[in-house]
Amino acid sequence: MSYYTIYHNPRCKKSREALAFLEDKNATIDIVNYINEPLTFDQLSDVLEALDIPADNLIRKNETVWKDTFADKELSHEELVFAMIEYPQLMQRPIVVKENRAVIARPASEIDLLDK
Repeated sequence: MSYYTIYHNPRCKKSREALAFLEDKNATIDIVNYINEPLTFDQLSDVLEALDIPADNLIRKNETVWKDTFADKELSHEELVFAMIEYPQLMQRPIVVKENRAVIARPASEIDLLDK
């Protein structure tokens, strides 16, 4: 059986779809509600490494907090990570991790890429 971690926002339709996709696979799932339990710097850095993307690519730039607080600034990798820790709604979602690989599971079928 496969073991996955999903960084989940239960208010997000795409996140709920990804969770249902994993449940349909009868996978073992660790559900992390990152809105209520923000990631640490090391955890988010590990997720970015597993996604193999820069921090800037994980930011939801249409969020009001991004536009009001960060959009007009040049931020380093570390500053972007800390912004997502302080304002977890800035993270793209859902993120599904299997071992040392991850995907942003939109659509949920992207999860299948982790099994290849």
